[in-house]
Amino acid sequence: MAKLYFYYASMNAGKSTNLLQADFNYRERGMRTMLFTAAIDDRFAYGTITSRIGLSQTATPFHVTTDIERCVLDRHAEGAIACVFVDEAQFLTATQVDQLARLADVHNIPVLAYGLRTDFRAALFEGSARLLALADALIEIKSVCMCGRKATMNLRVDEDGRAIAEGRQTEIGGNERYVALCRRHFCEALAP
Repeated sequence: MAKLYFYYASMNAGKSTNLLQADFNYRERGMRTMLFTAAIDDRFAYGTITSRIGLSQTATPFHVTTDIERCVLDRHAEGAIACVFVDEAQFLTATQVDQLARLADVHNIPVLAYGLRTDFRAALFEGSARLLALADALIEIKSVCMCGRKATMNLRVDEDGRAIAEGRQTEIGGNERYVALCRRHFCEALAP
């Protein structure tokens, strides 16, 4: 039976690189895959999953209104989809995560979702919360804090590198806006 997997980590842990490698493994064996990425993430190119080490692949952009299950089943009708990959899964809605679960449970299509667990305030994203509740397997991808401990938090910083504790949950950015830290250093950075 197919499963729903949630691979989660802090920023800059290699989630997109892992996704692209797994997708390559399927395609190298002649299997069809389908990739999704958040439409709001346009750091590199719209509709493209790009890793920091330079790997990239075209993907279907999803919005909050996208019926991912319907997209996959329409493509599946044209030729079997062996696996579905979702990058930036934290931006999924709860309904979309339910759709991913149905793809695995009802249609026997494995789904591998990759994303952040929490935002810069240490609060769960809607998609991540639902994935944590529904996924058959939860896999943490490790990243390292400046002190050498495991980085689990995402600190948002301003142009001068100062910690930001307020603002919209979603602000797209990379190393210039976010720093992956262990909980201790995250809390220290936000302390008054």
